Amino acid sequence: MRVLVPDLKEFRTLRVEGVEFAFYSESQLPEGEAEGAVLWLAPAPLRDRLLTWPGVKWVLTLTAGIDHVAGRLPQGVTLYNAHRLHDRAVAVHTLAGMLAAERGLHRFRDAQQQGRWQRTLNLGTLDGADVVIWGYGHIGKILEDLLRPFHARVTGLRSRTPAAERDAALAEADWVVLLLPSTPETQGIVNADVLARLKPGAWLSNQGRGSLIDTGALLAALDSGHLGGAVLDVTDPEPLPEDHPLWQQPNVLITPHIASSTRDLIARGAEYTRAFVEAMAAGREPAGRVEPGQKY
Repeated sequence: MRVLVPDLKEFRTLRVEGVEFAFYSESQLPEGEAEGAVLWLAPAPLRDRLLTWPGVKWVLTLTAGIDHVAGRLPQGVTLYNAHRLHDRAVAVHTLAGMLAAERGLHRFRDAQQQGRWQRTLNLGTLDGADVVIWGYGHIGKILEDLLRPFHARVTGLRSRTPAAERDAALAEADWVVLLLPSTPETQGIVNADVLARLKPGAWLSNQGRGSLIDTGALLAALDSGHLGGAVLDVTDPEPLPEDHPLWQQPNVLITPHIASSTRDLIARGAEYTRAFVEAMAAGREPAGRVEPGQKY
């Protein structure tokens, strides 16, 4: 079996019996057919080339989301994702943002940059906080486990949650964490009406996709003071332009879509690939198969 993998030193050391690894980069592509392709860190033109590579029967994207691949995969090619590679890092990043916001670290950082020693008693914890995880899947379950020592009360919402039950949970939430995928049904799902349903002072955290939130409605809710603040790892638009008003919001913490990033991510990605290809070579079904219509 021949498999296309990114030309990175961590992947150069991969060894699986019966498998030949062929290495690709933006500047150089191997010759010949391949049965599988592992997508990672590839710009769109290169990604599209790999998806249609001669002989490819399966594609593994080393990402949790699949919107960059959806609609581009040729008929008959099986898609796998690698949500397990990223789930815990995203959950940890989400918790870190919540704790930073509760302790007002963003305000102290602003004061630090201005050389001000500014004390305040208006600081919180997550003790007794009502946390709604909207998109209660792999990451949401890990996040719930991480929140348990902080004595937060967690409610998980899924796509099948009845609207009345969902709205009741949102109305009581101190935190709403968005972990939904980007689909036609979820685009703009957090709009002015949803934001108005939240109780005054509630915080919003988005580690799903930027398109989940109506950005104009978010800015209005922040400006009015109705929303306590927001922790955003994803935005709409993305990247966020340097003159965008979200940058100037004092109660917004923004990270540039790096919730799943860790210092050992490439090494872990290579090891994930090794185990995946080893299963394939042995005739076992690897984890992460994406069924038609499935969303991440």
